[in-house]
Order: sequence, then C-alpha cells, then structure tokens
Amino acid sequence: MAPEPPLLTMSGITKSFPGVRALDGVDLDVQAGEVHCLLGQNGAGKSTLIKVLAGAHQPDDGTIDWRGEPVTLKSPIAAMRLGIATIYQELDLVEGLSVAENVHLGHEPTAAGFVVRGKAAKAATAALLKRLGHPEIDPARLVGDLSAAQQQIVSMARALSHDVRLIVMDEPSAALDPDEVDNLFRIVGDLTADGVAVVYISHRLEEIRRIGDRVTVLKDGRAVAGGLPARSTPTREIVALMTGRNVEYVFPDRTGARPPGDPVLTVQGLSRQGEFAPLDLELRPGEIVGLAGLVGSGRSEILETIYGARRPTTGRVSVNGKPLRTGSVRAAVRAGVGLAPEERKAQALLMLESVTRNVSVSSMSRYAHGGWIDRRAERGAARAATRELSLRPDNPAVPVRTLSGGNQQKAVLARWLLRGCRVLLLDEPTRGVDVGARAELYAVIRRLADEGLAVLLVSSEVPEVLGLADRVLVLREGRVVHTAPARELDEHRVLDLVMEGSPVASEGSPAS
Repeated sequence: MAPEPPLLTMSGITKSFPGVRALDGVDLDVQAGEVHCLLGQNGAGKSTLIKVLAGAHQPDDGTIDWRGEPVTLKSPIAAMRLGIATIYQELDLVEGLSVAENVHLGHEPTAAGFVVRGKAAKAATAALLKRLGHPEIDPARLVGDLSAAQQQIVSMARALSHDVRLIVMDEPSAALDPDEVDNLFRIVGDLTADGVAVVYISHRLEEIRRIGDRVTVLKDGRAVAGGLPARSTPTREIVALMTGRNVEYVFPDRTGARPPGDPVLTVQGLSRQGEFAPLDLELRPGEIVGLAGLVGSGRSEILETIYGARRPTTGRVSVNGKPLRTGSVRAAVRAGVGLAPEERKAQALLMLESVTRNVSVSSMSRYAHGGWIDRRAERGAARAATRELSLRPDNPAVPVRTLSGGNQQKAVLARWLLRGCRVLLLDEPTRGVDVGARAELYAVIRRLADEGLAVLLVSSEVPEVLGLADRVLVLREGRVVHTAPARELDEHRVLDLVMEGSPVASEGSPAS
C-alpha cells in the first residue's frame, strides 16, 4: 500500500513585494497529526509564508498540494473551507462584539436555513471554551473586556469552530503565563491526537523542544533546513541556521563595581486597589532590577503606575529625591522616566511614521521654534541615537513599521536615549524578538546601565530576568514575596515562589 501523502505540501513558493523578495522558492511539508515548527529571525519570511497558506497573499510562483491534490488558496475563506485556520500573533478579534459573536463571525450557526443567534450560539461557544480548558469565559462577555490570554483562547475557539485539519499558531504563548502555556500544549496534544496538524511559530526554542515533532528553518526568504527532528537537533545548530552564525546564549557580564550612590528612583507605599499591594522600591544609577511573576501578578501595573499612566491608590514616586505628581505621564517624562511598554506597536510606536519621528516624538520641544520644526536638527539627533544602538537599516527616514521587532524595540529605546532619561522601565523588552536580536538587546540594556541608567525590568521569561537583573523582586498576586540578588536565585526557585501555595521565603523583606 502506498504511503499517505503529506496533508500539506508547499513547493517552490515565491513572493515579492516592491523592492523585497520575501520568499524565494520555499518548500514545506506537513503531516497529519504532527506539530511542525517554523523558525527564523524576524524578516526571514515566516509571516509571508503563513499568509500565503492562509490565502491572504497569493504566491508569485510555486504550488500548494492539500491531501495530495493541487489547490489554489484565493482567499482566507477558501483556506478555511479546506480546513486551514490561522491564529495570528496580532489577534484579529472584534473588541466590540461578544465572545460568541467573535467565535462564529462569518459562519453563524444555522438551523433550517436560518441564522441561529442567542442561546444556540452561546451554547456552542461554551462547549468550545470548555474543550479548551476555559469554561469560566462567558460567551456573552465583550472581547474587549478580556485579558490578552483570554483573547488568545477565544481566537483558538474560533479556529476550532470550523472543521479544521491544520492550525497555524503564530507566537501563541507570547501573552501566556506558565500555567496557560501548559494548557496550550495540552490543547495542541489533543488536536494532534485527533489527526489535526499544527504549524507552530515561536522564538522560544525551549517550547520547540517540548511540543515540536519537526522543524523547518527560514533565513532570508529561503528554507535553509526542512524536517529536522525538533527534540534532538542541537540548539547551536538551529541558531546557526537561523542567524548564519553561532550565537551563544549568554547574557552580558555584570560589572558589579559601580558605587551604590543615592537612589534615582524611590517608590514608597505605592499601591493600586485590586492590582498590587503597597510596594517599596529603591533603584540606583547603573542598577537593573527585575520584577518576576506570573501574568496578572501586577508587574505591568507597577511599571505603568510609576510612569504615571495609572493613578495609585496609595503611595508616592520620587526621582532624585523629588516627588512626582501621581497619575501624570508628563511629570514622569519631565523628571527623566521612560517606558518601553509591553505592546510596543499599539502603545509606543507611530507605525506609519518614520523612525526619525518615532525617536524624536518625546523631545520635539528641542526642535520646535516659533511654530516651526528644525527638521535637519531632528533628523541628525535621531540618527545619532539610532546609530548608538546599531539600529538597522541605518536610515531613520524609513517607516518604523518596516523594521523587525528587535529594531522597533531599539527605536523605542533610542527615543528615551535622546530624551536623556534617568530611569528606564522595560516591559517584556524581547517579546516577539528573534534569537539574534535578543542578544543585541541584552547587550544594549547592559551597556546603558553601565553608563548610569537605572532600569526596572519586567519579563515573563524567568531566565531573562535572572540573566539581566542585578536584583530581583518576586511577585505573587500583587505582593512582593521575595527579594534577592539575581545570582542567588535560579529558575526553579523563582517559579516555586510565584506559584500559589508555595512557601513565602521573606514576606515583607525590604526591596532596597
């Protein structure tokens, strides 16, 4: 008996955009019931390839076979009708609609030829959410009121509401805490056990080891390796394929020689009801302090309250001994506090504007005189700031939306470098950033600290917190439950502390 053909075969896929050859003869085959991991740096062609598979882009050349038969995916609807669903990293949910309406959007349940709404749609949605391990999500609730992790589950429920045979998951764990990641992997295991194939995209190589069967690596629009065994291929080999060079997984050395100095940032009794308990914190020039905890532990809320984007219930924030007006971003920025937020595209960047404008936007008063902007001075200052961080391409005139994730993050950092900030708040600084760019960002952050910048860091990746920070505050349910030098902690110890019911080692220990 002849072997079953692959569920999906993409052969010689080519796609060009003006001035860019995004895909250059890419081959990909996916078997039913497997997790096929797609790896590559930002700009390698992953997003373009999955958009071709989703019917959102039409290839210039190449063929696609589905269950051994040639197909043409003229639209996302055509792909969905075949059983191909795509869950993008930038979730395409409608925030003003309910969970049930989003799940069935475009294919509402019908009976006797009529669209069924209300109870039937909600019941079908509830069954899908239960299958995904989240029966607590109310089908009638507006999607815009859900957390990022809950929205991810809704997007998965929408994919499963179709007769799906292949699901593409683009960075599905980016907004999930460790428990949610475990649940995601359980869902993927259930799907593959039923014969559903999963194309899984992630920058986290440790996830590939846990969940993947085979790996295809893209670089510069080409598949440089296909069908590698996910669990046994050495990490060094995968990284070398992705980057074209060996990248050591080491963090920059801590100098450890900086004099203590006076605190540049002092937080006293700061709290927000329902989000985090009173917090005391001192941060000195040249110091990197990490906040470790699960999603929902209050990490991001602490940063945003210090920055003035949220008004505290109690407490105060001081910079160089001078109290800030609470709930005022302008006061924080003027005092020298900068924030690189978790969602840089939505919260930090002007995606249609140039790199120059994105870098200079917080310092425009320097270049505005009598209603006119000195464009030459603005461009020169932006270029100097971006060159200091080795932002690529070295052309501040290009739209920031054309940059890779790592270089977009550098543009945000360059903004605060140009502003001359004294305190930098970093929320998930390497989310959606590829392996090679992560190493560069780590080096940039450490160098800025060595030059005297005080850094307060939040990351969902415990190794990142431990590798970058000098000192770590561990949070659980909005409270600091342990404070220690990073060198005295390891990943298992931190995870034990953040999990509910674990022993509290030093409740109330000083954070300075």
